[in-house]
Amino acid sequence: MSTTAEPQATAPRLHTIGAVCERLRAEFSDITISKIRYLEDQGLLQPRRTRGGYRLFSEGDIERLETILRLQRDEFLPLRVIRTELDAHGTTTAKRRSPALRDPGGEIDLGELCERAGITADFARRLEEYDLVTPRIEAGERMYRESEVDIAAACGRLARHGLDARHLRAFRTAAGRQSALLEQLVASGLRSRDLERRRAALDDLEALAAVATELAQHLLVRDLREASER
Repeated sequence: MSTTAEPQATAPRLHTIGAVCERLRAEFSDITISKIRYLEDQGLLQPRRTRGGYRLFSEGDIERLETILRLQRDEFLPLRVIRTELDAHGTTTAKRRSPALRDPGGEIDLGELCERAGITADFARRLEEYDLVTPRIEAGERMYRESEVDIAAACGRLARHGLDARHLRAFRTAAGRQSALLEQLVASGLRSRDLERRRAALDDLEALAAVATELAQHLLVRDLREASER
């Protein structure tokens, strides 16, 4: 009587700490083995260990590490805040999405905004007061674009470090000035009756927004670096 061999599951591929470091260096030029070990010591990573004590990282571990490094670099979050977000929401939802010009998403009410952004209704109203989130009022009910969730969540994280809504208004003012400047460059295309010309203007505006965001980040990091060296 013949038997059919059961297919064996492919074992997940594991990577040494040195291989992980080399793999991530293209995006994170300052990554080192010591930094990865430090993140493990802080409880942010839990790679497997061989009997000899060598660290082995799964693809999930590497994805988590990439998320941690991006949150540090792009949002300047301290490790304790990153740990809280990863523990509460997981690696996937802790990743930051790039804002989209063409698709602001649907609409949500105040309760859902607060739940998804992790803020209180009182804080949401403070954000409205300083024009950081902008609802649409319908039959007395506040409705928000889904894109406002990311803004409110970022404000909430900064507020946990002691910045009230009135302090955060400086970010709104700076963004308004930048958007007005970029809009001037493509204003005629955005107002054109020609559909293709409007699409091209939106493409240009998205590209300009990406470059402006990169510039603002570099300038901010430079100023903070200089402040830390004083």
